[in-house]
This record gives sequence, C-alpha cells and structure tokens, in this order.
Amino acid sequence: MVSELERIVRLASTKGLHAELASKIVALAGKYDADVQIKYENQIINAKSVLGLISLAIPYGENLEIIATGTDAEKAVEEIRKLLSKEV
Repeated sequence: MVSELERIVRLASTKGLHAELASKIVALAGKYDADVQIKYENQIINAKSVLGLISLAIPYGENLEIIATGTDAEKAVEEIRKLLSKEV
C-alpha cells in the first residue's frame, strides 16, 4: 500500500545539518521504497541528495519537515526523525 506521511522535526544537532549528518540521511532514505524529501522554509530537497541537503544550511534548533511517499513511507520518516531528533 502506497502512503504519504509528513512529520515536523526539530534539528537536534548543535552543528546544524552538516555533511556527515546529510550522508546518514541519504543512507537511511536509500534503504526504503519511498520518495523522501526534506522541506525547510520554502525549499524542498530530495533526501537522497547529500549536496541538496547541505545546501539547505539548516541551523541547530530549527524545524524541518520530512515528507515521504511510497510503501515504506512510515518507516523512512520514523528512522530519519529519530536521527535528526538526537544529538549527532
């Protein structure tokens, strides 16, 4: 069953969305059968693009939205939410 899920998350990394964290997001997004995007302010970026994620320049404590569509949307959003909600 294809589903769509959106979650707002506060970025817990005191370094903001940095390269190492972006690569972890890409690895997680790639594990699931879902199209995953990260929305920050008015920009929406494919969560499978390291450079795209870094270009968002999301600072510590900011809210972002995880949007996923596909059979594994719920799993993908939950795993990425856990990653972004902890100190990295």
